[in-house]
Amino acid sequence: MHFRQLIEPDSSTFTYLLACPDTGVTALIDPVLETVERDLEVLQSMGLTLDFAVETHIHADHITGARRLKQATGCQIAGPALDEIPCRDVGLREGEPFKLGSITLNPLFTPGHTDTHHAYLLDHHGLKLLFSGDALLIESCGRTDFQSGDAHVLYHSIQDKFFSLPDETLVYPAHDYEERRITTVGQEKLRNPRLGKGRSEAEFVKIMHDMDLPYPRKIDFAVPGNEQCGACPDNVPEEMRGLCEASRQG
Repeated sequence: MHFRQLIEPDSSTFTYLLACPDTGVTALIDPVLETVERDLEVLQSMGLTLDFAVETHIHADHITGARRLKQATGCQIAGPALDEIPCRDVGLREGEPFKLGSITLNPLFTPGHTDTHHAYLLDHHGLKLLFSGDALLIESCGRTDFQSGDAHVLYHSIQDKFFSLPDETLVYPAHDYEERRITTVGQEKLRNPRLGKGRSEAEFVKIMHDMDLPYPRKIDFAVPGNEQCGACPDNVPEEMRGLCEASRQG
């Protein structure tokens, strides 16, 4: 399997490249508008053609690069079917494996950060890789105070869907803000200050409710943009307008 972990520094978003070594079928999970050109260069350097741009959820901290990638490569856009976004080509559902050649991504419905959030579990010759989106981060988790978030629901998503996996499962989150890149289910069960060491649902909900986080600085244009697969709305900042021109043409 070809695998690359790439990062967009402003939003600290990880984009994951997966490619089947047998068929060349390739996907990018959670691409970002600002790094589309970088992603295209990486694909070219690896001799790969993009087949799918895959979303874990409707992001609030960046505009997805999916639309521009589709314009540049002809790839299909995939994401949770529950979002009911017309511009997506493939709707993903738990219980319906998503094939990338000989690679299989298993969608996991993990609401709580948003009400349609999905993670993707890959079993590669017995090695499990979990692309956890914003639900579970490294010694942290996604916030639950906006965009249909619910701390009670997120607690059960993590406990039931993630912490039931083998401890050695590798966890690749959608973000990290402290220059870390990977964790494991076992480490999060021990070290996650919000969820580890058997914290109760009531304890977790209190932690999440008491966080008093600032209003997301990109949410007002990122969410409507991502509901259109990465088309830029009129209220994007001036510095992003050059990046938006291509997406408006598609």
